[in-house]
Amino acid sequence: MYAVIRTGGKQYRVAPGDVLKIEKTEAGDNSTVEFSEVLAVSGESGSVTQPAGAKVLGTVVSEGRGAKVLVFHYKRKKQYKKLQGHRQSYTEVRINEIQVDGASYTSAN
Repeated sequence: MYAVIRTGGKQYRVAPGDVLKIEKTEAGDNSTVEFSEVLAVSGESGSVTQPAGAKVLGTVVSEGRGAKVLVFHYKRKKQYKKLQGHRQSYTEVRINEIQVDGASYTSAN
């Protein structure tokens, strides 16, 4: 059982029990997060549906910042160099449950 959700401008394939890093959200630690923008759900191998009203529920595990990415601009023979760093904030979420058509799918843990 898995679902495809959209959050933060990206799409993620999630299953109950998965832990994923998404764009930073306003939810604090141990709070619940509901993803209502579910694009597709697959209950069995080979069948994918696009249900209306499906939800994916998760719990915030932690928040943090990713690794530093260095952006370096350089023009040879012109004495021009520019260095800039960036660290993207993220929220780590554990997927607890997928609700679709009145049925609820949870992890075995």
